[in-house]
Amino acid sequence: MLHFIAHYFLFVLEALTIVAVILLGFAGLLFLASQGKEKLRKGHLKVTPLHKKYSELKQAVAENILDKKAYKQLCKSIKQADKAHKAEDQPRVFVLNFKGDIQASQVESLREEITAILAIATPNDKVLVRLESPGGMIHGYGLAASQLARIKQHKLHLTIAVDKVAASGGYMMACIADTIISAPFAIIGSIGAVMQLPNFHRLLENHGIEFEQLTAGEYKRTLSLFGENTEKGRQKAQSELEQAHGLFKQFISMHRPQVAIDQVATGEHWFGIQALDKKLIDELQTSDEYLLQILNTPTQVYELNFVCKKPLLGKFAQAAKNAYSIMSNRSL
Repeated sequence: MLHFIAHYFLFVLEALTIVAVILLGFAGLLFLASQGKEKLRKGHLKVTPLHKKYSELKQAVAENILDKKAYKQLCKSIKQADKAHKAEDQPRVFVLNFKGDIQASQVESLREEITAILAIATPNDKVLVRLESPGGMIHGYGLAASQLARIKQHKLHLTIAVDKVAASGGYMMACIADTIISAPFAIIGSIGAVMQLPNFHRLLENHGIEFEQLTAGEYKRTLSLFGENTEKGRQKAQSELEQAHGLFKQFISMHRPQVAIDQVATGEHWFGIQALDKKLIDELQTSDEYLLQILNTPTQVYELNFVCKKPLLGKFAQAAKNAYSIMSNRSL
């Protein structure tokens, strides 16, 4: 029986190895195919006036719970408020949504949305970003943070609201803001860097399968999925990880000097209530409450969403790239 279980276990490992190789090859093919079609990607900007949406919701509820006289008075006040909202001299708040994955792939939409805002915004306008991200690839979130920095460079007040999570690369984005608000139990922090990948070298060796990898440059490939990893390669990878962590800490200190960076850059995360004490955020508040306060003032509030139309092949390619990234790349 034990002999059977051992052979079965080896069979499963072999099958997983074959599947991993096939998936990686498939990911490469899909990536190359999607790269060729990248220029054909189209999209459109959807603009939703939230002040109007709020008035409609308010009116719909009132119609069902108020008497005719009270309802009529409310409708009159809503019309007056709508006129105030339409005044050209009223300040505006632009609302963006960013839900991050391992690649920070929504940065493609974010850059279009921010460009649209900067094309029309005045110094009196503000930007709110509802951010949700557990972090991911360093270069992806670095670009996303740089996009948010464009808002600050144009002297627009930036508020970032975290209702669920802004960890690691997500917090890299959040720290750009003038004001960070967070729900009491949102996850904040995780200021660290990680690199992880499986290694199938021994399994391949035990079954007589050779893996060859050619490189030019001593550190072109420090760690490998299928080759034998060396202590020198591990040390180099660790050194690069420490360097990335150091840059991450410097970036946060530059944008939030009030944070005791050595105390919070341990890779730990905190709930919003705790993050407030550590000055990682500025206020405990949900994005809904923040918007409700604004909507009750004569302010125009517009939600922007740039919708990218990806072909089916592109969606498969993105999923494959995400899977490969989880296995083999340094992440925040």
